[in-house]
Amino acid sequence: MRTRALFAGLLVISLTAAGGVFALDYVRSPPEPSEYNTTTVTAVDEANGTQLTAVDVRIADTFSKRYTGLSNTTSLDDGEGMLFIHDDEDQYSYVMRNMDFPLDIVFVDANGTITRIHHAPLDPPGTSEAQLTRYTGYGKYVLEVPMGYTNRTGISEGDTLLIPNETAGENEPMNRSISIRR
Repeated sequence: MRTRALFAGLLVISLTAAGGVFALDYVRSPPEPSEYNTTTVTAVDEANGTQLTAVDVRIADTFSKRYTGLSNTTSLDDGEGMLFIHDDEDQYSYVMRNMDFPLDIVFVDANGTITRIHHAPLDPPGTSEAQLTRYTGYGKYVLEVPMGYTNRTGISEGDTLLIPNETAGENEPMNRSISIRR
């Protein structure tokens, strides 16, 4: 029975260029939207500290959720997105695997500073996994929102992303524990 379950899933093998680390991970069927915790993150202007926007996000904090990302989503409204949380601050690459709509991909360091923003159109139909465009940046967090949202709201590199914190109050930097809701 265990063997059957193992074959029912997908074995994912990845080689990270930065560290040459070889990793194996097992991915079951894609997570359902109800399996994601949610919260609201706030973007704050670097220069004057004013709030630029708030985004309601689903949290992708496991390998399976990060791998799937927004692939099973047909669209996002302005003010909606996904927040990817990695265990460590590092260089990461994201792709538009099985996406139905273009995105802004926002890399955020452990202190909440936005380090890189990519405007990611869809790859042409039939693009193989190896040929998918890689969007690379440095951070511990990655925020995905509809393409053009960062331009419309004035979010830019150097601005800060804040998340509610149950121990320190509202709008503390992301390097503290986060509160989540289901």
